[in-house]
Amino acid sequence: MARKEPTPTESLNEVLTIEQREVEGLSQATIVRRRFFRHRGAVSAMIVLALLFILIYSSIGFDVFGIKVPGWYPHTYLQRFDVALPGGQPTWVLPFNFGEFPFGQDEIGRDIFALVMRGAQQSITVMVVYGFVAGVLGIVIGAIAGFYRGWVDAVLMRITDVIIIIPFLILAAVIGRATGDFGAFFLAIALGLFGWTALARLVRGEFLSLREREFVDAARVAGASNPHILFRHILPNAMGVVIVAISLLMSGAILTEAALSFLGVGVQSPDVSLGQILNQYQGAFSTRPWLFWWPGLFIIALALCVNFIGDGLRDAFDPRQRRMPGKRGPYRQAFGAMFGGFSGGGRYDTDREDAENPGVIEVTYADDELRKESN
Repeated sequence: MARKEPTPTESLNEVLTIEQREVEGLSQATIVRRRFFRHRGAVSAMIVLALLFILIYSSIGFDVFGIKVPGWYPHTYLQRFDVALPGGQPTWVLPFNFGEFPFGQDEIGRDIFALVMRGAQQSITVMVVYGFVAGVLGIVIGAIAGFYRGWVDAVLMRITDVIIIIPFLILAAVIGRATGDFGAFFLAIALGLFGWTALARLVRGEFLSLREREFVDAARVAGASNPHILFRHILPNAMGVVIVAISLLMSGAILTEAALSFLGVGVQSPDVSLGQILNQYQGAFSTRPWLFWWPGLFIIALALCVNFIGDGLRDAFDPRQRRMPGKRGPYRQAFGAMFGGFSGGGRYDTDREDAENPGVIEVTYADDELRKESN
């Protein structure tokens, strides 16, 4: 008796069932966590960011509500010393001989390492406070507008449009001029009060879609109030988009603060920020480049790490994402298409690492053909 060949639809159902075995019985938080930790770029960025945090806050110490926590580095950013080497050159001799002034000194003897660490602390303060303030305002305004709709939506979105049409850098410069003398904390709060608009529109769109879902109707039938439905049922289902958007806002806050301080309208002396250091020593780039390299390097490192983490969160929360970048990304696929057989070949082929991990099931090129035939 001849074996009956499965139809394309039956084979497609079997493929989808196998594809779902990897996440069968797992909670949404577990699925997101596993996907995130499979994203090599995001995990690497998280490790680098953690190391930077440890270095920045343990080196020169920090203040907590007026209580000074000392660090292991002997110098502070306010001290001045005799210039150790001609031109204030760094005393760091690779690989492990750091010397007294590893990042060098400026013309008046200030330690650049201490200045950069203090500037990085200011950037992190702006990043965290700005992300919190803009995140809270964006979530609340966008959620209320998307859930209640009608005149509430119209009023809130027109206010949002008014703020959006003002160029943010000009608005931030005015805010920085007014609040820069009060320090990075108050500057971040003031910027966050006007930086929520993009997040609010994104959250509004998510709530407009989610409010029509069946679980919202079930909550209404069960007698739940509107605030309860808003923040206990709909908001948790939109948190993926919210977390990713806030992470991107935080990386943008680092660059915004650096730009304002570089223009002289951000954090003011005697305090220090990375953009302010770049502004002070921009004329020394050709003669003493170490004064310019280190603050620029920390700005790039902090912003890139937060961006990579946000990219990993976006992929982890995306339910349509079947595989994570870092195993076989678009660049490796392009090389495979050009040179043939490089890193596996076909668009959905399983590469060598996946063959060594048979527990990870992915869709193959044949599965893609089955979908086409079924359609």
